[in-house]
Amino acid sequence: MSDSAKRRADFRALIERRQGLMMPGAFNALSARVAADAGFQSLYLSGAGVTNMYLGLPDLSFIGLTDMADHTARVRDAVDLPLLIDADTGYGNAVNVGFAVRTFERAGADAIQLEDQVNPKKCGHFAGKAVIETAEMLGKIRAAVDARHDPNLLIVARTDACAIHGFEAAVERAHAFAEAGADVLFVEAVTTLDEVEKLPKLLPRPLLMNIVIGGKTPALSRDRLGELGYGIVLYANAGLQGAVLGMQKAFSALSKTGMLEEDPNLVVPFNERQRLVDKPHYDKLEKQYAAP
Repeated sequence: MSDSAKRRADFRALIERRQGLMMPGAFNALSARVAADAGFQSLYLSGAGVTNMYLGLPDLSFIGLTDMADHTARVRDAVDLPLLIDADTGYGNAVNVGFAVRTFERAGADAIQLEDQVNPKKCGHFAGKAVIETAEMLGKIRAAVDARHDPNLLIVARTDACAIHGFEAAVERAHAFAEAGADVLFVEAVTTLDEVEKLPKLLPRPLLMNIVIGGKTPALSRDRLGELGYGIVLYANAGLQGAVLGMQKAFSALSKTGMLEEDPNLVVPFNERQRLVDKPHYDKLEKQYAAP
């Protein structure tokens, strides 16, 4: 079994335990390294995070397959952890979804998330969303399942129907997604504690719960969500929000004082920065390949 096949098989087994695997979001290779260094067992590559940090734009479909596949490859080079990739609506119809799945699998993805929003999509916690017909989404899921080379590459099917058609309609859609072959189900932007507690009892596949800091879904602890039976607890952009706050603090101090020293309350030390980007490894390579 190849390293990637083993990683995917182990990842599937971990999610199927339904014990609240905590998954932070990354937006580039360095953020992935920081998350891995903190001890997390898996990572999410956030479309919103890439859009915000790469383009400085809101999560309104400004990035596409090429952008996300390139970031996937960069993150895969940086960390060995299982990666769940946010593929938005699949960048088109079912045929486009199949192409996207093959592209992401080659880039190093271990799971791919697809959603049922109308394209161009919006952040799941924005107003004004719309969803495609269930039948169209089922075709996309079947195309994704058929396109993957490794059967342990997970297909995560997300529905945003709760905000448009209500909780019961979203649950009905999720059931249909499971029947079409989705491995993990994701009901986005539920708004009550009762809904959060009910979902694992209502659906037949491991579930992903997305906790958006400042968003619509009530936050419960990882332990509590694990007790309820969620397979994944996602904090897609906690790192992004923390990074922005850190930059605001450092730049504000620099602007006010005209200088900035190695203050651990404001900046990571120089040597720690070099450790995170693996400079010692490249120092060794320079010595190894130096001219005699």
